[in-house]
Amino acid sequence: MNISNNVSSIQAHQTMLNVNANNVTNVNTDSFRPSDTKISDDTNSVSANVRLADDNGSYKSQTDLAKELPDQILAQDAVAINIETIRTHDEMMGTLLDMKA
Repeated sequence: MNISNNVSSIQAHQTMLNVNANNVTNVNTDSFRPSDTKISDDTNSVSANVRLADDNGSYKSQTDLAKELPDQILAQDAVAINIETIRTHDEMMGTLLDMKA
């Protein structure tokens, strides 16, 4: 995995956090249909695919906090791991450059 994969993962998880925040914000909005984010990856990048959740016909908000809160934790942890990976890569490159100089 290279740094560009880490950066695309951070961006995808930021999209997930933004969608999640919108869903939580509208938890008391009547007839609100939340969006759902699916993170997918291939060999070159990580991406976020956002879609509107299926309508269950409720006149109340369809946001499920039991789903949204764990999703926030997952996305937050994924960002932290990717940042640490980038930091470690940067330190390793610095060490290599110091050894070469």
